Amino acid sequence: MKITEMFLTPNKYSRPGIKLDRVTKIAVHYVGNPKSTAKNNRDYFENLKNTHERYVSAHFIIGLEGEIIQCIPTDEWSYCTNQANGYSISIECCHPDNTGKFHKATEDSLAELCTYLCRKFGLSADDIIRHYDVTGKHCPLWYVSHPEDFMALKDKVRSALSVSSEAPKQKMYYVQVGAFGSKDNAEKFLQSVKKDYPEAFIKVI
Repeated sequence: MKITEMFLTPNKYSRPGIKLDRVTKIAVHYVGNPKSTAKNNRDYFENLKNTHERYVSAHFIIGLEGEIIQCIPTDEWSYCTNQANGYSISIECCHPDNTGKFHKATEDSLAELCTYLCRKFGLSADDIIRHYDVTGKHCPLWYVSHPEDFMALKDKVRSALSVSSEAPKQKMYYVQVGAFGSKDNAEKFLQSVKKDYPEAFIKVI
């Protein structure tokens, strides 16, 4: 997964700089502007420092081809999810038409990003919400109209989280060449093999 950082200029309309002390939810949105790109929407957020048009932004925007732009660091507020701004990470998703349905590439990146954020903040798939779940606004539109597709997204994240991200532990094999009842004898033998085996050591059992 590639995330392109294009942080907004700090300003009170789209990047207020308020510290996000806790993250308990990941909030999914749709941009509501068909065919617009992730960069288009990021630039709109950036320009609010000049237009003063409204207060709005998001931490991440996922584009029509699955590209991900990060607008705000994950330890700061975004203005995206109303009363949940103080405890959520927001993700805006681009869409090709008025149905609000995401391209497969967009949805695949959404699942991957949600999985990454769940791992980062110790969350589960059940902590992924829609804007609708906070305010009742029909956002993201497709997931409100088709809740089964939203559940499928969460199931995909749940499955990904069940796969351990830890690399398997490397096995170590020890070669024992002798056991001694006398410490002096053990130390003498250790010195005799140190030349050929400098990593040799005495293990007391």
